[in-house]
Amino acid sequence: MAAIPLSVPSPGTGTVVTATTPSASDTIAASLLGDQGCVLRIQTAGTGSNITISDAGTTPAGSATTATAVTQAATQIRSVFISPKRADLVTGLVTITSSSQATMTYELYPA
Repeated sequence: MAAIPLSVPSPGTGTVVTATTPSASDTIAASLLGDQGCVLRIQTAGTGSNITISDAGTTPAGSATTATAVTQAATQIRSVFISPKRADLVTGLVTITSSSQATMTYELYPA
């Protein structure tokens, strides 16, 4: 399990971003999500993957929510909003799992 780092764009010349090579299970710390959340950019280049994003929140009725399943095609770029409400209150983490990590990268940006 690896922590996904936050890339913060800067004005002017911008920020050089190093994409994260995922493991089967990665995490985003609640402290990175702040009040506005983050955007997880997922890119595949040859091998598809089934990605699951945990959700420790509850419905308005108080029931547990379900994780978000994302089917990533073999050559695709996708951005997913990660709400701070997804973070587990005990661990302070959002967990991202994937079925295949070959040719896939993550980038995390403030929302």
